[in-house]
Amino acid sequence: MTSPAVPSDDLIATLRCPETRQPLSLAEEVALNQLRATANEPALQAALIREDGTKAYPVRDGFPMLLVDEAIALEGDSDSRAS
Repeated sequence: MTSPAVPSDDLIATLRCPETRQPLSLAEEVALNQLRATANEPALQAALIREDGTKAYPVRDGFPMLLVDEAIALEGDSDSRAS
């Protein structure tokens, strides 16, 4: 069961990274805690991680922020924020 702040599994299955068109998956709690620190967003409720694991897109109030400029770079990516 998902919380109101998290998109449904059916919706997540249809979403793709706006930059590469890779599938996205919901960040697990450990990854989400790392994202909160990396992005300096302590109130981050959820995030969607790109299949290659280099970018994450925040979910705010249940809505995925699927904009390239909103991407949070993860380990293995040279930028701290996509620009």
